[in-house]
Amino acid sequence: MTETNAQKMQRRTFLKQMAAVAGSGPLAPALVGAASAQTAPAAAPRGGNYETKTLAAYAATLRYEDLPPSVVQRAKDCITDGIATVVFGAELPWSKMIIAHARRYGSGGKSFILGDGAAPAHAPAAALANGALAHAFELDSGSMPESGAHPAATLLTAGLAVSQEHGYGGRDLLTAFVAGAEVMFRIGHATKHTNEIRGFHAPGTTGPFGAAVAVGRLREFDAEKMTNALGIAGSCAGGLLEFVNSGDGAMVKRLHLGRAAESGVLAASLAAEGFTGPSTVLEGEFGFLRVFCNDWDLAELTRGLGGTYFTMDIFLKHYACHGTAQNPVEAIQDLRTEHQFSAADVASIVIACNERVAKRNNIPAPAERMMAQYSVPFSVALSLFRDARDPRSFDDSAVHNRDILDLASRTRLNAIAGPDNRDQSATVTVRLKDGRELSRKVSTYKGMPERPLDRAELKEKFLLLTRHLDRGKMGAMFDRLQRLEDEKSLDWLSV
Repeated sequence: MTETNAQKMQRRTFLKQMAAVAGSGPLAPALVGAASAQTAPAAAPRGGNYETKTLAAYAATLRYEDLPPSVVQRAKDCITDGIATVVFGAELPWSKMIIAHARRYGSGGKSFILGDGAAPAHAPAAALANGALAHAFELDSGSMPESGAHPAATLLTAGLAVSQEHGYGGRDLLTAFVAGAEVMFRIGHATKHTNEIRGFHAPGTTGPFGAAVAVGRLREFDAEKMTNALGIAGSCAGGLLEFVNSGDGAMVKRLHLGRAAESGVLAASLAAEGFTGPSTVLEGEFGFLRVFCNDWDLAELTRGLGGTYFTMDIFLKHYACHGTAQNPVEAIQDLRTEHQFSAADVASIVIACNERVAKRNNIPAPAERMMAQYSVPFSVALSLFRDARDPRSFDDSAVHNRDILDLASRTRLNAIAGPDNRDQSATVTVRLKDGRELSRKVSTYKGMPERPLDRAELKEKFLLLTRHLDRGKMGAMFDRLQRLEDEKSLDWLSV
């Protein structure tokens, strides 16, 4: 988003205020002037440029009244979509294991595990369960440009659990959600996505920070407590990508988001009691960026802070598969609609994509349905046989379907030399058995920030994911979520 003159003035004023709030005289010139990017080879300055304190001060002072209507609507859409993904996720067998754990050790509170239909739990347990449920089936939101973060699975789930525990309302949750998104997305951009090159699952590393900020904003932390919450969250960051390499164990991918949400509740709860964490947890010599990443950019931590809302970068998935498969699936669907071919007509498919996708998501014969959603060849092949918008299409029978597997085996991923791995554009070329070659490039699939789902499309997805429940009640819940700012409490949000 481009800053207007008014936004630039607002940002300049904000940054001067933040320097004062952070209590750091040397901070102001570095913030108000043009900061140069600092990357891995650079020596770590003692104390850094106070990026952690700056983010904490911003989050602590953000008010609902500061938020433009478009930002509020994007947050509401993400929250609405997130509720549906949690409710659907509760039906899955791996989710039921997490729910059982949460109930075993966390029953007795005021926070609901959505889709469970049982009594409420304590906030940390509800955040753990709902976070894992939101990410249970590759349905939840992300951001583009890619930050390696999942806002609904971390910000909504932690924020809702604490809102229900303490009695906060819709405006409180929306403000907390945006505060968390603005901090979490900037941390994600600062990693340059090299935490995943190193073997970490990015959302498990950025999520605790965002969730801690969301909860801290709900609890009206000052800058010092918010700094401590971030400092504590840094020691909760984690999540390994070995499930990609091994080809099994993908249940842990869901756990990473649950743990991130739970960790945010933990970090903020401890900070509220006076527990401390390092005030340079992001930028310090042994801080998050230098420990978790091969390369990084400190300037990204505060770029546009106070003037540009990265919340507007949130995307909602149109198809029930990994984000890297969204563009290829849309491309193949566009080609089929235009040229009226069927799966039986296809000889082969070639997908040109970035190197990371070509290596990590090239799984033509996934061992189980969780890996199937992570696989680009399989998702593209399945979309010619079943409705890829419906997560029920990715059931166990699909993983063993000979026709889908055969077409997936004839789907090749070619890495394009040069493009940024954060660019998920895909060019799909289909060779038909009659000799025709058809090609389509998609860079911004439906649901991306440039092409957001409209209200009707969002409601269609919401009702699709919750169709196992009463349609009238789910329609009413959707409408209330779209008027979230009018809700004085959130104790009605239970299924």
